[in-house]
Amino acid sequence: MTEKPTKMRFHVESERIDAHHSQSLCKSARITLDTDLAGNPEAFNPAELLLAALSACMIKGIERVVPILKFELRGVQVIVDGVRQDVPPKMESIRYQIIVDTDETDRRIDLLHDNVKKYGTVFNTVAPGTDLAGLMRRA
Repeated sequence: MTEKPTKMRFHVESERIDAHHSQSLCKSARITLDTDLAGNPEAFNPAELLLAALSACMIKGIERVVPILKFELRGVQVIVDGVRQDVPPKMESIRYQIIVDTDETDRRIDLLHDNVKKYGTVFNTVAPGTDLAGLMRRA
């Protein structure tokens, strides 16, 4: 009989501090949230957090597969832009660029990009409900 793999579980707690901001706590980390109706330039709003989570997912995915692929990498930058529709409110489209500082071939860069798209938890959660598209290119 084969054992089922253990599922990863995540836990975040968020609380309202005042009418201008809230905070989320996870492990020993704290993020200030923009929950002010007028906006708070010193914190990420919920849509920006979604884009940041997508960016982090892409970078973490790269970190995960670089040793497996023996991919030589000096750095990574991710640029993400989202467009929100009003009715119903949702992220209508997300465009991204993953810029890798590498001497690897274009074919290997495409392979790295395929892995990011295939194995990213946040990527695969967002993709079905959003027009999500982008590219990976050399710095």
